[in-house]
Amino acid sequence: MLNRVAMYKELDPLLLSQLRLALMSFLVVVRDAEFNLLKEKTGATAGNLSVQIGKLQDAGYIAVEKTYKNNYPLTICRITPEGIAAFEAFYSDLKQYFDK
Repeated sequence: MLNRVAMYKELDPLLLSQLRLALMSFLVVVRDAEFNLLKEKTGATAGNLSVQIGKLQDAGYIAVEKTYKNNYPLTICRITPEGIAAFEAFYSDLKQYFDK
């Protein structure tokens, strides 16, 4: 009997975080969102959300724009083409775990 070893691609460790995956999943659909909406949709604290947004921004997966709306600070997160490609690759690689 042959010993079969499944060959799986390593999943992007950046997207293995539940919060970062939730952010990317939401942004891949809506393309951009205000910080408060992301906070509401993910249920994350402002501090944790800021840290995870920073990690995604450092990786080039999202772009962050800081501006003002009615004299209040406004942060808008926008998924980048690199972020879309990374998310699609992650989904494809993860799907292989179920298809074998």
